[in-house]
Amino acid sequence: MKITVLGAGRCVTGSKYLLEWKQFSMLLDCGLFQGPAENRRRNWKPLPFPAKRLHAVVLTHAHIDHSGFLPRLVRQGYRGPIYCTKPTAALLRVLLPDAAHLQEEEARYANKEGYSKHSPALPLFRVADAQAALKQLVPVDFHQRTELHPGIVFRYNRQGHILGAAAVEIMTKVSNGKRKTIYFSGDIGRYGVPILKEPEPYPGSDVLFMETTYGDRLHDPRDPYEVLSTEINAGLKRGGVVLIPAFAVDRTQEILYMLHELMVDGDVPQVPIWLDSPMGIEATALYSRFTEEHDAEMREFYAEQDNPIFPPTLQVTRTTAESKKLNHVSGPGIIISASGMATGGRILHHLKLRLPDARNTVIFVGYQAQGTKGRRLIEGEEEVKIHGQWIPVKAHISSLGTFSAHADAQELLVWLGKRERDPEQVNLIHGEYGAQQAFAETIKEELGWDAHIPEIGDEITL
Repeated sequence: MKITVLGAGRCVTGSKYLLEWKQFSMLLDCGLFQGPAENRRRNWKPLPFPAKRLHAVVLTHAHIDHSGFLPRLVRQGYRGPIYCTKPTAALLRVLLPDAAHLQEEEARYANKEGYSKHSPALPLFRVADAQAALKQLVPVDFHQRTELHPGIVFRYNRQGHILGAAAVEIMTKVSNGKRKTIYFSGDIGRYGVPILKEPEPYPGSDVLFMETTYGDRLHDPRDPYEVLSTEINAGLKRGGVVLIPAFAVDRTQEILYMLHELMVDGDVPQVPIWLDSPMGIEATALYSRFTEEHDAEMREFYAEQDNPIFPPTLQVTRTTAESKKLNHVSGPGIIISASGMATGGRILHHLKLRLPDARNTVIFVGYQAQGTKGRRLIEGEEEVKIHGQWIPVKAHISSLGTFSAHADAQELLVWLGKRERDPEQVNLIHGEYGAQQAFAETIKEELGWDAHIPEIGDEITL
């Protein structure tokens, strides 16, 4: 068999891997490329195979850079099963229609304002495509052995990254009746963070595909509650609004959880909090629903008090009209909105309005990929282009390194540390090249492993 890297090769977006046997082919993840225009243009390129000839798709989790190409794949003729965990299926029913709606809205807005290079601007896919993809979901329990094809079986292991996130362990027959195990880490979560259970350790395999988003660094060791309260209080003292661009899934819920505790304990004043993300609102409800995925502390809070991811001052703005009313809020207050890297969604409208005012504060609480507006803002650019206009940056910008849903370099080693056997082949994926090179050196020194860092288009033969 062979594996072709179609995304997340020496970059952190567009996760997509084609696995081919003689009589069977599947995609492991089906993500959108996000970030700079050169990345996004990849979403429009034809796949190197007819979609209708694909037999299966297996997803690690619901993040759009791992699942967001599904509506386009179905639009191109794919009609087979899309396997995922049950919480992932629930999240996808929120995320995929939302992503399609954003595609349609951004195309409409671009045509209205005339800032697109294309005439007319078209969405990559439509809501109808997302709804069609959802009909093909096949939810699977964690640890359940599922046959994809005679001689090819897979199962999911928890990864703690977001609700429903999993590693994928594929067991396949090879020549002479032997079996090989291929392990895709998906995105590896962190240890000791609120709400979800911790990642299950890597058990060992013949072949390992491992994410390396933070392979070259350690997360800020400071107490995240203290760091968040310090930045929030400083922002409120400036007299304006505190904007928090946050990924709708997981980061939003983690920030709400922490704000709840900080407000109840009196460490942050009980100012209004607006959750201005329809997807974030729905995801927060799902995080409350899947109680079997909660860690011990979350379950204890649920037993003793109200839902800990609903702070006492929380208000939600579901509609566009409700969102627009926030334009008249002068502060003090906190607005949490998506997307987390400021690549699209309602946060762009808030940034367009609030960035020119020095009284306002923008707090980034997640990874900012190269080329995104988030990355440019935290690197200190004095103006950014939003909806075709150059917006001056006068607001205070901060980035909190204590928050990430990805394991850092040390946590990646912890995840590897309880394996029952070493892999014969290691492939580092889903990371910027510098981070991957650094982690390759780390595992060479610590474990004696040689690692391959494939590029997009590379074929790996097993």
